Amino acid sequence: MKTAKGAALKKPPAKKPASKKKVASPSLPPTPGPEAERVAVAVSYLRGLVGDRFVPSAGIVLGSGLGGALRGLRVRRAVMYAEIPGFLPSTVEGHAGRLLFGRLAGLDVVVMQGRVHLYEGHSPADVVLPIRVLVALGAKTLVITNAAGGANPGLVAGDLMLIRDHLNLTGRNPLVGKNEATMGPRFPDLTEAYDAGLRASAHAVAKGQGFALREGVYAGLLGPSYETPAEVRMLHGLGADAVGMSTVLEVIAARHLGAKVLGVSCISNQGAGISSAPLSHAEVQVAMRGIEGRLLSLVTGVLGTIAAG
Repeated sequence: MKTAKGAALKKPPAKKPASKKKVASPSLPPTPGPEAERVAVAVSYLRGLVGDRFVPSAGIVLGSGLGGALRGLRVRRAVMYAEIPGFLPSTVEGHAGRLLFGRLAGLDVVVMQGRVHLYEGHSPADVVLPIRVLVALGAKTLVITNAAGGANPGLVAGDLMLIRDHLNLTGRNPLVGKNEATMGPRFPDLTEAYDAGLRASAHAVAKGQGFALREGVYAGLLGPSYETPAEVRMLHGLGADAVGMSTVLEVIAARHLGAKVLGVSCISNQGAGISSAPLSHAEVQVAMRGIEGRLLSLVTGVLGTIAAG
């Protein structure tokens, strides 16, 4: 193109088409999986019974023969496991199979009177469902108790042992399968499966109450047969002080959800080979009755510490 005087004019540069900005797609929250949905159904049912305003500060699991250990509990509502969606009834003597809502040591609490076990033929998911429901109801601190045999010769019937760590020898884990991200991470850290602060509080309570409190490692086995003398020797060699058939899967599930755990083993007998006495479930229940008073003092004392802030 030329002007009137013949000077060439430059063509204006062609405009580049405006670049389209990429809009990041919004990240969607994880979709609840089948276990989270089972938990939600059970929680909804229980909320219909106790209301939305009841939010437990702590959950308590009472093991074999310990169903009467919390005599100071002011019960607001009792629900049989068989009535709760997804829960399985306890079939073992000494496990009442009830969920109690009430108040203890100044705190709202929910209490499992008994549990179900792998050896009853249940899946890991069924065994830990009540634990997941307790946490979903609001219980971010759990006190998990059990009756256990002594693998350490220094433990005798009637001892209370805080669980410092555990050996999961059940061959099972409730987290196997696709991880449900709404519940917790794929690989939860179990370095401190049992909370050090809660153990320190328990020791302080026992000292103030004037009774001895041991501490050690709990080995969880599948059961239901009791251990042989050779197995007890092996377990002690692996570092176990006490042995039983529960607890470890519950603790894994609780820690996956971020709850703090205080574990207490009530020593009902010395392991096979340490004592020559034959082992029986009846013996366990008798021994537990002699421990209930101290266990009540310990649990209420720890809860009182939590209530005091």
